[in-house]
Amino acid sequence: MAAQESNSNVIGSSQSSEEKDAALINELPSSLFWDVMEIKKWQGFWFEPGLIKCAMRFNSSFQAGNGDVLLASAPKTGTTWLKALCLCILNQNHNIPENEDLLTKDNPQFHVQTIESSIYSTKPTLDLYATSSPRLFHTHLPFNLLPDSISTSNCKIVCVARNPKDTLVSLWHFFNSIFRANQEPYPLEKAVEEFCTGVHQYGPYFENVLGYWLESQKRPEKILFLKYEEMIKNPKEQVKKLGSFLGMPFEKEEDLEKVVWRCSLERLRNLDVNKNGSVIYGVPNGSYFRKGMVGDWKNCLNTEMEDQINQTTLLKFKDSGLKFEN
Repeated sequence: MAAQESNSNVIGSSQSSEEKDAALINELPSSLFWDVMEIKKWQGFWFEPGLIKCAMRFNSSFQAGNGDVLLASAPKTGTTWLKALCLCILNQNHNIPENEDLLTKDNPQFHVQTIESSIYSTKPTLDLYATSSPRLFHTHLPFNLLPDSISTSNCKIVCVARNPKDTLVSLWHFFNSIFRANQEPYPLEKAVEEFCTGVHQYGPYFENVLGYWLESQKRPEKILFLKYEEMIKNPKEQVKKLGSFLGMPFEKEEDLEKVVWRCSLERLRNLDVNKNGSVIYGVPNGSYFRKGMVGDWKNCLNTEMEDQINQTTLLKFKDSGLKFEN
């Protein structure tokens, strides 16, 4: 009987905690993202309410291991590419035939899941601790919302960031494909305004990126900060740096070249698994691969929009030392 009472109290306590979280989320400031999705401001950032609940669970319960690798990125800054690269580097088998290549079997989003939205959103939560080391995860969350165990353990973080103007244009195309398929695109001037004010899913972009940048300057052994533009310009140099940071240096130049080729955006875009299907409900695998080029913003933004983002960037990154190529 005592055991039953104890179990009952635990269940009641769990329900009480969930109810408290739900009440807290309900009271948070709200806005409407792209006129279709409610977002709420939590800890200085904007999220869809269900995502806040998952992020809370992740923050309060996740225990990082010393061999873990966490990939971090604001949305549409090179996430899928980084997932593919780290998957290949950590697996270390650079001579596998194509039919055994994980990248040919499913989208990188399947192999390296975004922990707060894909893992903590499932019930029951997947057993994260049954996975062999090194565990490889991804998050879109800002640094200050990560669990304490990630900061205090020897878990490594790799962050990829991208020019704000290209990030905004990529976000615009991505969300148009999801929210407004076969409709007129969302007004670009409104998307720019929301991006600059930070009132968008996972926003603000600037504070998210800046948090990882500043921490990488303090603890370079802990956080590797990569820039999308540098990866495009010199992929071999950046992938070599990534391998060394992960403790998996390339011993042969040909192995480095194989990984760069296997994970190239052109190859990933043309794989059947990335042309069809969906890992995340409502998000076609093909939507993760558009142009992937540097400077595509010039084809979309007018002078006024460009100036608005440039001025916001200067203000947000002032005195941080963080700069991006245009």
